[in-house]
Amino acid sequence: MMPDSISMTFWGVRGSIACPGPDTARFGGNTSCVEVRCGGHTLIFDAGSGLRGLGEALAGKTDEIDLFFSHLHIDHLIGLPFFQPAFEPGRRLRLWAAGLEEAGGLRAAIGRYMSFPLFPIGLDALHANITFNDFTRGETLTPRPGLTLRTAALDHPGGATGYRLEFGGRAICYITDTAMSPETMPAILALARGADCLVMDATYTDAELVQFAGWGHASWQQNVAFANAAAVKTLCLFHHAPEHDDAAMDRIAQEADRARRGTIVAHEGLSLTF
Repeated sequence: MMPDSISMTFWGVRGSIACPGPDTARFGGNTSCVEVRCGGHTLIFDAGSGLRGLGEALAGKTDEIDLFFSHLHIDHLIGLPFFQPAFEPGRRLRLWAAGLEEAGGLRAAIGRYMSFPLFPIGLDALHANITFNDFTRGETLTPRPGLTLRTAALDHPGGATGYRLEFGGRAICYITDTAMSPETMPAILALARGADCLVMDATYTDAELVQFAGWGHASWQQNVAFANAAAVKTLCLFHHAPEHDDAAMDRIAQEADRARRGTIVAHEGLSLTF
C-alpha cells in the first residue's frame, strides 16, 4: 500500500442471513463485514458473520480498531461476540453507531443482544478496552488524525447510516441497507459525490424489488443509476440476497458490467486499493 491509499477487504457480502453452502461458495455466504486500512489505521464497517474470520486474522496484530455500524439488525451485529480481538486484554476497540437513542444507546443495545435468553455471555466477558460512541446521522466524525467520516441517514426500517471515508485525497463510501427514496436521496447523493469507490446495497434486481417494497433495500440497477448520478469512479455491488446463488450472481455481474463498465460484484476475500 501507498501511505495515502485506502484498501478494503470484504469478509462478508450477504444480507439478511448467512447462507453458507456449495451454491454460494464462490461469492461467499457470510453477512456484512468490510475491513478498511488507511494510514496505519484499521477500520471495520459492520459486524456481520464475516467478522469472525476477520477477528482471527487480526488476533494479536493490531492495537486499535474502529468498528462502524450501519445499524444493529442482527445480520450486521451477529459477528461481534465471536470477534477475537474483543476478548484480548489491552486491545482498544471503539464501536460507533447512530440512531439508537430509543434503545438507550449503543452499549445498551448490544448488551441487550448479549444477554439471556439470546446469548450465553454478556459484555463483561469482553476483556478488550471497548468504548461505545453514539453520534447523530448527518454528523461528521474524525475518529483518527487524518481521517474524516461523513455520515447520512438511509431509508431502512428502524434507520441506518451511510458513511463516506476521506483520507489522503481519496474517498470511499459504504451505503448499505437503503431504499432509494426521495426523502433520503439528496443526502446520500451528496455523500457519494465523486467517490473513488461506492460500496452499495444491491440486494435485489428490479424485477424482484416490487415484491419487497418497504423492506429498505435497493436493486443493482438502481445502484448503477445512482453511481452515474453521483459520478463515482468505481461501483461495488454488495449485500447480496441469500437467495442469489453463485449462478445468479454471475448473471448479475455480467449484466451490471454491461450497464456500467467496471462495476465490481463483491465476494468474500476480495481486496481493493484506491
